[in-house]
Amino acid sequence: MESFKIVFIIPAFNEEFTIAKVIDSLTNYGKIIIVDDGSIDDTANIATKKGAIVEIHKKNQGYDKALNTGFKKANKMGFEFAITLDADLQHDVNVVPKIIEILKEQNAQIVAGVRSNSQRFSELIFKKISSFIWGLQDPLCGLKGYNMEVYRKFGYFDSFNSIGTELLIRSVKSNFNIKQINITTRKRLDRPRFGNLLQSNIKIFRALIICLIKLKW
Repeated sequence: MESFKIVFIIPAFNEEFTIAKVIDSLTNYGKIIIVDDGSIDDTANIATKKGAIVEIHKKNQGYDKALNTGFKKANKMGFEFAITLDADLQHDVNVVPKIIEILKEQNAQIVAGVRSNSQRFSELIFKKISSFIWGLQDPLCGLKGYNMEVYRKFGYFDSFNSIGTELLIRSVKSNFNIKQINITTRKRLDRPRFGNLLQSNIKIFRALIICLIKLKW
């Protein structure tokens, strides 16, 4: 599968109980970049022992900053395709071959996962508005595949804490070939790293408002 061309970019914050299983599930498909975003547990050490490329933030900088770091590393290493996913085992990796096939055989610039359920009310609102304006059914889904040329065109992944949506929306506005596929997710077993219900809803609404201001037109 020419795995040397494919890299998985995975932000991780205190995920020592799941990171090894995530890495093991992906090693047959490509290289793996773990961005340890200020973890105080053994996430980085476990990922290193498992053979992942590990980038470390000394302090927690958040989801988008972690992805920025991961994409910079992937670009520097010359990968052709990048797939982002979460470190908590919520994403079913059985869909990975399909994402790779769409990127390579259908020449998609981005393949965006679409979840059947929304975890928060703010996510549902974001999905409905983004579907109406940009035709994106679930831009907040963390499972996405990218042709790295998209990243190279813009030169960054995120510039305003968009919760992983800015590069996707900019690509839609640039008339890139975007494919959306349904995916299945598992329920997280412990406390989400995105904050409590109030904090997470505030972050998502903030990202939506900024996306509307900066990217609507």
